[in-house]
Amino acid sequence: MAQKYDVEVPVLIVGGGGAGLTSSILLSRLGIESLLVTRYPGTTHVPRAHILNQRSMEIFADMGVDSRIRAKSSPQKNMSRIGFLSGLAGEGPENGHGRRIGSIEAWGGGYTDPDYTAASPQATANLSLLRTEPILKEHAEQYPHAAIRFHHELVNLEQDVDGVTATILDRGTGETYTVRSSYLLGADGGRTVGQLAGIEIAGAQKIMTLTSLYVSMDLSPYLAEAEDSVFHWIFNPDFPQHLGWGAVLVPEGPEWGRNSKEWVLHVTGEGMDASQPEKMLQWAREALGLPDVDIEILNIATWDMAGYLADDFRAGRVFMLGDAAHKVPPAGGLGLNAAVQDAYNLCWKLAAVLHGRAGDALLDTYTAERRPANQGNLDTAMRAAASQAGATEAMGLSPDKSAEENWAALRLFWEDGPGAVERRHAFSQWLGNLTSVFRQHNTDFGYTYDSPAIVSDGTPAPAPLDDIRLYQPSTRPGHPLPHAWVERAGERTALRELIHGGHFALIAGENGHDWVEAATKIAEQRNLPLRAARVGLGEVDFVDTRLAWAKQRGISATGAVLVRPDGHVAFRSAASVDNPAAALSAAFDQILHTVGE
Repeated sequence: MAQKYDVEVPVLIVGGGGAGLTSSILLSRLGIESLLVTRYPGTTHVPRAHILNQRSMEIFADMGVDSRIRAKSSPQKNMSRIGFLSGLAGEGPENGHGRRIGSIEAWGGGYTDPDYTAASPQATANLSLLRTEPILKEHAEQYPHAAIRFHHELVNLEQDVDGVTATILDRGTGETYTVRSSYLLGADGGRTVGQLAGIEIAGAQKIMTLTSLYVSMDLSPYLAEAEDSVFHWIFNPDFPQHLGWGAVLVPEGPEWGRNSKEWVLHVTGEGMDASQPEKMLQWAREALGLPDVDIEILNIATWDMAGYLADDFRAGRVFMLGDAAHKVPPAGGLGLNAAVQDAYNLCWKLAAVLHGRAGDALLDTYTAERRPANQGNLDTAMRAAASQAGATEAMGLSPDKSAEENWAALRLFWEDGPGAVERRHAFSQWLGNLTSVFRQHNTDFGYTYDSPAIVSDGTPAPAPLDDIRLYQPSTRPGHPLPHAWVERAGERTALRELIHGGHFALIAGENGHDWVEAATKIAEQRNLPLRAARVGLGEVDFVDTRLAWAKQRGISATGAVLVRPDGHVAFRSAASVDNPAAALSAAFDQILHTVGE
């Protein structure tokens, strides 16, 4: 007799944060039903993970939520730099308070860096999960394919060759029920799923412990020199005991710039204790140099800056995403972005398998592709975290000096005197190190995949000019599709929009009619979502008016590239071949793992 379950659904998602909600939306848009459960009664009540990089914003555009996120995000004019400031007020020299000691461009300089504008139609956004999660939740709930259940907790799971049986606790009623799914996605931050599925975490590394204060306060009179900053790093000589790491002050909106009403202050040092709010308030006022400022505490939390990586992101029919699979230090803002990109890689593959278009072995490429990418994130973030040390030394400050001595060191940044030029340049040199934190363009945008779901064309991988900072567009298989603005019927569109909605894209040169015809027929035969087009100049489907595609397409007028639904090039032929249909059929067989299925 067949066992009965309370709920049967193709995909069960455990976790209602960025990774879980993104997965729910993507699966719905791909025609796959899912149930999302999370133990929490609502979305997060603390601000964290506020940087949404260009790749993630491209994914949100595919999901249809980018405009809503952009509307609440910090304007580009308020997120072009990271500013280093002296104490905002206090006992020091009156002309020294709130002075910008230095700054560095961050995440494309408010979408003005030519490398960033050429790389993507999307600018980086700045909006923490406190405000992003409700947008994603509301959007996910609009789809009939999705059920979203907050305050429902996974308490057990068992899997067999055909699926996963999960036991869910309704925390509101205390009742439990069973869910039977073909696959389970663990997006619970590592709380439960990994342990139940037997997935091990490798190389956990703790760097430091920080205390974060989420507060409401009016700093508009004190930040005249910091309107363009994503956040501010403050060093107050009046209290040398706080100079070891300084204090990082992050605006959280809903207004932006110095008019932000809410802020997060990250601090570290001896005696930090989140259980003593009055003590932490005193520390905050001293670090900022504002002994009398009115501060309302919204939340205080102590947390470890750490990194780890799961050995495998798959255990049978269970998959791990986001912090359940990996965690990185926040330097550079890679964590949430990696979670979103995990979901983008996995969900099209799940849909292909569940729709009968691909073999189960395609799902093995999730770990093969995303684990190396996340290892790169971890390596970059660990290196970036280390590079943030040494600010006080570069400015000539020290906790062992008196307040007067520290102010004298800072004066060299705005007053001429012996050693002033040398001190300013030493700080400029130190700021250069921070490009590994605030210009991680290749890490967060140019990661590549190497797996059986990528058809090699035999060309060597290009040597990176800088494996962290400089993104080099390429159509070599495994690389993300380069960005190009193209035109059709008088309307401009980004070339990557051909993949939106879970489509493969066959992009051929001006004379690649045979590729387009072959791809269209194969898509009909296999019931594959695919768009095929010729791009270039002349009688083509999309006109490359800026020649941006011509500069980086890597094919001739008779060649073609095949792009997967996650935007990565899966196949490339530099020129025409005798039988395009046979070449593309073989490519799809390999990508979708249909041979022998």
